[in-house]
Order: sequence, then C-alpha cells, then structure tokens
Amino acid sequence: MKITGVNTYFVRPRWGFVEIITDDGLCGWGEAVLEGHAASVLACVNEMKDYLIGQDPQNIEGLWSTIYRAGFYRGGGVLMSAISGIDQALWDIKGKFFGVPAWQLMGGKCRDKMRVYSWIGGDRPDDVGRDALEKKGQGFTAIKMNATEELQFLDSYDKIDAVLERVAAVRETCGKHFGIAIDFHGRVHKPMAKVLAKKLEEFDPMFIEEPVLCEHMELFKEIAAACNIPIATGERLFSRYDFKRLLNLGGVDIIQPDLSHAGGITEVKKIAAMAEAYDVALAPHCPLGPIALTSCLTVDATSYNAVIQEQSIGIHYNVGKSVLDYVKNPEDFYFIDGFAKLPTLPGIGVEVNKELVIEENKNPHNWKNPVWHHEDGSVAEW
Repeated sequence: MKITGVNTYFVRPRWGFVEIITDDGLCGWGEAVLEGHAASVLACVNEMKDYLIGQDPQNIEGLWSTIYRAGFYRGGGVLMSAISGIDQALWDIKGKFFGVPAWQLMGGKCRDKMRVYSWIGGDRPDDVGRDALEKKGQGFTAIKMNATEELQFLDSYDKIDAVLERVAAVRETCGKHFGIAIDFHGRVHKPMAKVLAKKLEEFDPMFIEEPVLCEHMELFKEIAAACNIPIATGERLFSRYDFKRLLNLGGVDIIQPDLSHAGGITEVKKIAAMAEAYDVALAPHCPLGPIALTSCLTVDATSYNAVIQEQSIGIHYNVGKSVLDYVKNPEDFYFIDGFAKLPTLPGIGVEVNKELVIEENKNPHNWKNPVWHHEDGSVAEW
C-alpha cells in the first residue's frame, strides 16, 4: 500500500482538514489547524507532501520521524500542527486497513468510556448560572468557563470580584460536587494570578487553566504554592520536549496537549506516558472539530492518566458550522451521563461528510481571534 495523494481543506468555523489517499482505495482524515493560522498550517502540510507520496502509510513512526527531523527546522505551532493532521490521517488508514479502532493497535483500551466537560459562555452571573444548570441537565458533571476579561499586570479588584461572582453563581446553581474548570486563558499576569487563584479556593474548582502563559512556566510552582487548586496547562506546547521542561519544573497537575497541535496521536501518546511518570494527569485540549475529538478519545482510551476530555459541541467559538455538521455517524458523538463512548468505527472513528468539506473549501474561511486592548490602548491578551 502506497500514499498517492494528500488533500487539504478549509472548513468553518475555523478548522483545517487533511485527507490522505492510498492506492488501495483507503483514505484517512486528520485535522491540521492552529486557530487563526489555518492557511499557514495547510500550506505546511502541502510542503510535507514530498515526504509522503509513494510511501507506505502504515509506517507511522518512520514517517513521523522523517517529516519532523528531515526538514532541519522543527517544533513550533505551525510545523507541529501540520504533522498532527498527517499523523491522525495515517492512524485512520491503519485502523481501516486492519478493520479495528486505532486504539486497538495502540495496546487496547484501559477504560470503557471517557468523562467529558462542556463549555459555557456569558459574562453575567445569571447567564453562567443558567448555562451551567442547562449542561448539568444534559448529563454533564463538569463545565469550563473563562475566568476573566483582560487584566493588566496590576488591575482593579472590581474585576476580581466579577470573576468570583460568576463562579459563585455556577457553584450555587449546580451544587457542591459539580465540576468547575476555570480558564485564565493566559490573560492574567503573575501578580493578579496569585490573587485570583487564592480567592477562587472557596469554590473548590476542578482546576484552573493557564494561570499564566507557558512562556512563564517556571512560575507555575509559585502559583501552586499560593493556592490549593490543581493547575492545568499545555495547549500552547507542541512536543514532548516542551512538556519535558514543564514537567521537570513542576507545579502543574494536569497537562493539556492538543491532538491537532502537539504532533498528533503518536506524539501525544508519548507525552501522556511521560506525564504519568510524574503522577500528572492528562486532559487533552480540544475546542476543535470531530476528527480532533476522536483523535483525543483514541489517546484517552489507551492512557491510564487521562481524566477528562474537552469537546466543542455547542462552544461559543463555533459560528456557521459545528462539529456534527461534518460527520455521517453523529450517533457516535452523543454523550451519556457526561461520558463519551470510545471510537467504534475502524480507524479513528469518524465518517467524514466529504461533500460538505469540499463545498466549504470553495470559500476558505479566514478566522482570526479578537484583538483586545486595555484602557490605556496597549494590546491585551485574548
């Protein structure tokens, strides 16, 4: 079996898909995107075609090593996201060739289902309390919410109070044992992060995410010492080497590699195993589409330290199209009592609606995240 073609597609709301075709008639799908940089990533996939055409798609480790190492420059968001989509597609082909879910070829499952959480939006306490209760009514046992709007290095305590009011609304509405994950989104700098983390303790969050950006990863240990809340991070790290430094520095309890950013199934499985040796949990980042989600569930199925899975069905970022629009097996994406089923179809578990993908690609999206500014006009972290 040889690779004969590699196709790339832009699909709304902000994603990129990769299709790898073989001379056996099998095709595999991957999701290669870095949100806001889809064009760069898909161009990178096209640059990597030369390493793939004519090769046996089953030699995943060899192909992964070739496209990672042979280009001389390596790592970073664009290159690793391109590799991620290719890697997912190769695993999809391999599972289809053997007629089994890809996780069966990775040692088999260590769980029967995977706990998931849902996003909620809304800036007012009434909104987040109502939205969280709606998710609880749908069977979810946990939600994630943004902690705050933009914050300066030193900012006013009315913004802190607003965060506490929103989190309090969720806790009061959904009860003591409902999971609340609070995403700082890298918007907060160290001085205010320590204040905010300490004050959030009273609400018993499941975790706080990206209390500071990963370029300041040496600070996680200091923030951890200031509060008794698990710290999660990792969506902006792209390889086992990035995570090696994070784990060695300490202070982090949960890592969140993204299956479409951090080298795909092959690399994230290695990152998960490395984290397990540090007694650190895995909760893959996934505000993306169906291929990314089933790739996450493939790794979750085989990783003992996987604890909860992000998913983007109903997330506020999805405008125009959503996860289930691109799948022909939506029944495999239904959640029961806050859990997702493991993929059951051969490959990574998604039957892609190729007709819609082709139609979407005729008018490529150009999604960009909002640009925020502080009151003084300086650029704020989004």
